[in-house]
Amino acid sequence: MPDPSPCIFCNAEHRIHLANALAFATRDAAPVSPGHTLVVPRRHCESPFELTPDEALACFALLRDVRAELMASGRPPDGFNVGVNVGAAGGQSVPHVHVHVIPRYRGDVAEPRGGIRNILPFHHRHHPT
Repeated sequence: MPDPSPCIFCNAEHRIHLANALAFATRDAAPVSPGHTLVVPRRHCESPFELTPDEALACFALLRDVRAELMASGRPPDGFNVGVNVGAAGGQSVPHVHVHVIPRYRGDVAEPRGGIRNILPFHHRHHPT
């Protein structure tokens, strides 16, 4: 039985912002900061661990292109968070791998130190037993 909800990234030609042969970049539909962009391999796969070496290189090349474009904008970011949510426990909500490029601006949060380490509260930073 076909999947009734087609993959939003496999059907995103109309949303492509930048692209190369194996990947594309699109602005996040629900950005957490101005310029929040997703880098997506064209081939459908759920995890970055499934990418071919060429696909991984293509995605990384687009990360650099997205950064360059944002740095040339009217309000260049002061920093970035770059990350991938993998699996439901990792927060992945679309089962097609995508890399978040989140521009950060001085003062956007009170204390940015630690970056992605602040996703989990400090008391949860331990290994499960």
